Amino acid sequence: MAEKGMHMHFVSRRTRLRRAVVATCGVAALLAPCAIAGSSAAAAEPHPPGKPPSREGAVITLTTAKVGEPGNPSVGIVPFTDAIYESCADAPQSSTPCLTVGGVRYPYEIGQLEVTVAQWVAFLNTVDPEGRNRLGLFDDTESSSAWPKYGQINLSARAGNGRHYSVAFPEWANKPYGFANFLGAARFVNSLYNGRVISRQTGRNGGFSYVTYRVRLSTRTERGMYDLARRNATRAHDSGFVVPSQNEWIKAAYYDPSGGGTYSYWKYPTNPGVFGDGDATAPNPTVLNPTTGDVTNAATQPLASYHPTNQPAPTWCPGQLDPDTCATVNPLGLDPFTYADLYEGSLSTVGQARTTSPWGTFDQGGNAVEWTDTITPPPTGGNSVRVWRRLHGGISNAPAFQMWPSAVGLQPQDNIFYNHTYPWLGIRIGVIGDLKLGKS
Repeated sequence: MAEKGMHMHFVSRRTRLRRAVVATCGVAALLAPCAIAGSSAAAAEPHPPGKPPSREGAVITLTTAKVGEPGNPSVGIVPFTDAIYESCADAPQSSTPCLTVGGVRYPYEIGQLEVTVAQWVAFLNTVDPEGRNRLGLFDDTESSSAWPKYGQINLSARAGNGRHYSVAFPEWANKPYGFANFLGAARFVNSLYNGRVISRQTGRNGGFSYVTYRVRLSTRTERGMYDLARRNATRAHDSGFVVPSQNEWIKAAYYDPSGGGTYSYWKYPTNPGVFGDGDATAPNPTVLNPTTGDVTNAATQPLASYHPTNQPAPTWCPGQLDPDTCATVNPLGLDPFTYADLYEGSLSTVGQARTTSPWGTFDQGGNAVEWTDTITPPPTGGNSVRVWRRLHGGISNAPAFQMWPSAVGLQPQDNIFYNHTYPWLGIRIGVIGDLKLGKS
């Protein structure tokens, strides 16, 4: 399949047919052409009941996996093809250019888990304590009333300062935050970068090396690792929290330092697979508790939250809601049949699939697709008013091929359309350099 992207504009009122078409493209466009047809490491520390919130930022806990082997070899990929090449010189001639990916010359860290809803809520209440949403970090469609099946966060105008945002239902707390755009991800990272590292603890588990940070978030979001006064912001410092680059993300997901896979790269972030066999060696799909979204078949390894061909997608509806409400109410005005066809897969609790990448991360295959900070030309080539960035990882609503290393998706960094229609856009943080206690 050729690499494509969709440049879409959100319009508040559409005909039902056009809504269906736009929603269909929205589901597919991140990583592929549009065809119409729990872990304690992911914690946010709440305010004690009855105690007013501190004027300081919230404290969150993040665990990262250490990624070594600096200077590892890169490989060649042709976007969305079932192949990998030792170099682009070995790739066949194609209308879609080969890309060199995966090589990183320095050690770094990457989030063991995706950023959770609880962590994002802690961030929102820190940087927007009055609940005015001046930075556009919240969209009404993220609420449980507007979108019962996918709404993760509620905004209450009557709540006290530092409490306006809340996790919609407790079951969402340790699910990936799913409505991110790159600018929101960069602001989250800037809040970490400008915050204070309270503690840093290293350890090993299952043969992997991890670092656990407790960080007090900062209210400063516009400058830090990324200067958002620049529309094409890149990293401004050589040490601190970051949004991973495309190469950092791919290396953590696929590069096997023990030499497994093909040219030391796996086909899936969960297992080596076999390039060229379609989805025959894809991981098993998760099965979710229908009212909590917890993974119930973790013993069936390897495992990922995605939508296998001719099988049900992993799905759940918060137990506080009538299942019919989840099946019908949506902010797009879609009829129940179209809605059921386009929006099947649900996000699962982070880490519960239990399958690790070669470096010990979870859920880099399936669940939520994740932003990188790598800027890329627009899919049509030439210049673009908008800044396009790469994404990776597949989603719980998409087939196995979107978990391949060649699934190098791209989207505008500020695509407001997806804030309204796409509930599977996530974030995974990274760390470069050496973070010191007391500052990031």
